Amino acid sequence: MRILVIALLISASLVLQSCSSGEKAKDEKKRPAAPVTVGIAEKRDVPVDLSAIGQAGAYSTVSVRSQVGGPLQSINFKEGADVKKGQILFVIDPRPFEVALRQAEANLSRDTIQMENAKAEARRYKELAGEGYATQSQYDQVRTSAGALEATVKAERANLEYARLQLSYTKIYAPLSGRTGSLLVNEGNLVKANDDKALVVISMIDPIYVNFSIPEEYLPEVKRFMAKARLRVEVSAPQSGIGPETGELTFIDNEVDRSTGTIRLKGTFDNRGKSLWPGQFLKVKLRLTTEAGAILVPSQAVQTGQGGLYVYVVKPDGTADLRPVIVSRTIGSESVIGKGLDAGERVVTDGQLQLTPGAKVEIKGGPAGPGTAAAPAEGEKATR
Repeated sequence: MRILVIALLISASLVLQSCSSGEKAKDEKKRPAAPVTVGIAEKRDVPVDLSAIGQAGAYSTVSVRSQVGGPLQSINFKEGADVKKGQILFVIDPRPFEVALRQAEANLSRDTIQMENAKAEARRYKELAGEGYATQSQYDQVRTSAGALEATVKAERANLEYARLQLSYTKIYAPLSGRTGSLLVNEGNLVKANDDKALVVISMIDPIYVNFSIPEEYLPEVKRFMAKARLRVEVSAPQSGIGPETGELTFIDNEVDRSTGTIRLKGTFDNRGKSLWPGQFLKVKLRLTTEAGAILVPSQAVQTGQGGLYVYVVKPDGTADLRPVIVSRTIGSESVIGKGLDAGERVVTDGQLQLTPGAKVEIKGGPAGPGTAAAPAEGEKATR
């Protein structure tokens, strides 16, 4: 009897399971196709970039100061204008220095005449001493005087050169080509020699630097790719209508900033159009390499579940297939799929919440493809 009862219970259970499976299958068939939008997994060559925020800085900056003092006689440029290397910027009143130069010339002429006379006297005393008409002591005294005057002449020549140099400092030339800043003095002002206050600051902005920092973990990659080829740097400031401007990575700092864990880099840009300006904040992209044949899908197709990231793929029979994927990185509104998808597969970009594995789908806004129930919604566009 026990065996008979157990057999009857097992039979009843199998009958109930069969009925339940049949009902579930009927429900699946009766369930309407879920409306979704899809995108296509595309195979493309995509750049591998590092993004950062950078700041433009002058390629070179010089504070122009005067090496002599005196009234500022003239200013030969307009503030904010471009100047060329060697161009005269300021002229300081040269008259006191011209007087000092003439005085140095006169002193040199006087001492030169005295020196020549002393040398002639020394030669005569040498002959007289040799004939016994003058003592050796007298000759030594005359010769010493001639030597002293010769040293005086050398000193006067040095004074003359110094006077000429001081006179040349009354004209202040541009030490480099660049853009001038604000004028810090005006004509008629008394200028001090080697004053801490600069007359004007000149910045070279053609070419120009852009400074930026990246996390230290990317340094080995940057060094590896930089050893193979020159790395391109692209900057832009969309809010200011700047860029993109393209330059080259030219500098990697020799140490990591311990407080931030970042390394400082510089890109050099021609900046012939003067679109970049010192102090500007810019969006920076450092291109390391280009990945060939990457698989990309719209980022909204990638969902997160308990098992990790996944996408729904629309199979040729019009059903949804849940596919685990690995996302390498995100580029704008697209995700690079490292594993899990092939080029040409259709992925669901909207409507995932209505789907289960094996559910029928209805693609909205575009051709349905083989095995799908096509019923495009009016006014909608396919998602690419």
